[in-house]
Amino acid sequence: MAGAELPDEPPRGVRLLPYFDAYVVAGRPRELLYAGAAAERALAGGQAGNFPVLLVGGQVSGVWHQRRKGRTMDVTVEPLRDLTSAQARELDEQVQRLGVVMEAAPRLTIGTVTVGAHA
Repeated sequence: MAGAELPDEPPRGVRLLPYFDAYVVAGRPRELLYAGAAAERALAGGQAGNFPVLLVGGQVSGVWHQRRKGRTMDVTVEPLRDLTSAQARELDEQVQRLGVVMEAAPRLTIGTVTVGAHA
């Protein structure tokens, strides 16, 4: 059985990953996955998975939270770095996709996530 091989190209794109997603829990080296402010904001006491995360280009680049109210779902995303206009469009597409999966009308807010870990 062959070992895991690294892809030829770095990861691209914007993704909203849920609590305890395997990519962010098991991803190594952790200091690259959670670079800079991401380690402080998205890790709870050094433990991964306690916050849903915004992933940009394969790196944790923010946190997010969703709250459902009837048929509406408010999604707050707290980016830890500026997003390009293309990345902002991808983020909006991710929020729309989340709305389809959750069968709710999503509303995106870019701002501070005020809930704690594993809320």
